Amino acid sequence: MNRFRVIALMTGLLTLAACATPETRVRNGLMSAGLSAPVSACMADRMVDRLSLGQLRKLGDLGKLKNRDPGEVTVKEFVKETRSLQDPEILGVVTSSGLICAVQ
Repeated sequence: MNRFRVIALMTGLLTLAACATPETRVRNGLMSAGLSAPVSACMADRMVDRLSLGQLRKLGDLGKLKNRDPGEVTVKEFVKETRSLQDPEILGVVTSSGLICAVQ
């Protein structure tokens, strides 16, 4: 493959990655934190409607919750870690979303 094709391919891939919706990013982040795929999808759908982008970024910066296998972390554990952010709105949304999504 010549250099031009590689550059064109990489540009296309980067463009697609940039188009990821906030919901997709949140869902992937929740799965990376160890929540199951169905719970992550449900919570992401609710959270992007209720939290600001700044709050979603803050939530994504929880260092303890990265690079875990999906299903390894319970909603209860995730809520416990979320308390460390000391943001009552984030905690409320994560708690209510977690409870609703865990029973669906």
